[in-house]
Amino acid sequence: MSNNTNYDIAVVGGGLAGLAYAILMARQGYSVLLAEKETYPRHKVCGEYISLESRPFLESLGVSVTQLKLPLITKLLLTDTRNTELNARLPQGGFGISRYMLDELLAGTAAKAGVMLITNTRIDSITYAGDRFTLAAGDRRWTARMACGAWGKRSNVDVKMQRSFLTEKQKGLNNYVGIKYHIRYNWPADTIGLHNFSNGYCGISRIEDNKTCLCYLTTAANLKKSGNDIGAMERNILMQNKWLRNILTDAEMLYAAPLAISQISFQQKEQVLDHVLLLGDAAGMITPLCGNGMSMALHAAKIAAGLTHRYLAGAATRAETEAAYTQAWKTNFATRTAVGRLVQANFGKDLTTTLFLRTFKAVPFLQRPLINLTSGREF
Repeated sequence: MSNNTNYDIAVVGGGLAGLAYAILMARQGYSVLLAEKETYPRHKVCGEYISLESRPFLESLGVSVTQLKLPLITKLLLTDTRNTELNARLPQGGFGISRYMLDELLAGTAAKAGVMLITNTRIDSITYAGDRFTLAAGDRRWTARMACGAWGKRSNVDVKMQRSFLTEKQKGLNNYVGIKYHIRYNWPADTIGLHNFSNGYCGISRIEDNKTCLCYLTTAANLKKSGNDIGAMERNILMQNKWLRNILTDAEMLYAAPLAISQISFQQKEQVLDHVLLLGDAAGMITPLCGNGMSMALHAAKIAAGLTHRYLAGAATRAETEAAYTQAWKTNFATRTAVGRLVQANFGKDLTTTLFLRTFKAVPFLQRPLINLTSGREF
């Protein structure tokens, strides 16, 4: 490991956004430190569906969707607890890949590009003074000219920075629980399913190696009502949907226990805080039922990398860089996240979900515009 403690760029969080940003900056000749609290490879709670808007960018990073023979997904199935089904075409489509595979591929690429990748390292704080950032982890310190936060949905750094989404009054958008499995199940490779249940929904789609990702989001109240027992919640609540009853009954579970994450928030977040550029879920999340969270993370990394290069090359001030990044993020993602919150408010409740599905089934020409509002163009 290098003894260098001074870098051009420091990145906190080694998920998709952090890794992609680090790769782009290292390829331009900058010294880059990336600190990740876990190690690679690892599983993460994630729907593991990526829209095809990301394919050119991933190919440029060295991740070949074609060569990896990943399942291409072109169809959407929505269901509710009243046996309503809505089938739709995905205008853009996507593909399935596990975070276990994708993060490891990108981490390997980052290391080859010259990124100083430090794993099993939890950053305690990021401070800005004298036009430089200082990162602290225990008694270790690193400094950098630019810092990016890509630490995901919720972090100890969020608490340290006193971010507003942690302190605002709860509005029903900041207390969700996510559960994920990898399973063996006879699910069509070209279809992503979104199955509603009371106060939640479950996504299912194929990934590599003939495996299937099963990931659901629900309220903390649902879990509490089930005695904080995931199995009991699945039996008593999720299985009210016949599709989920069949899946959970017949599937071969590939994990000894499900992966879980709590206190997920979909409230609006800042894109820049204390001069730190925020990427991926740290900057704002789209609800999983709309998909494309991974595409948003990758796209934000590309935007931030271009603006960071301009700043470090002396073509823009820090204030101009921060303003440009905030504006670019909102231009590309604000509508998507707002539509996601609106759809989430009507999907996951028995009656409104049924009305939602029946309306879009009766008026099919409304389907494509809504789906397009949660997607982006190739970047």
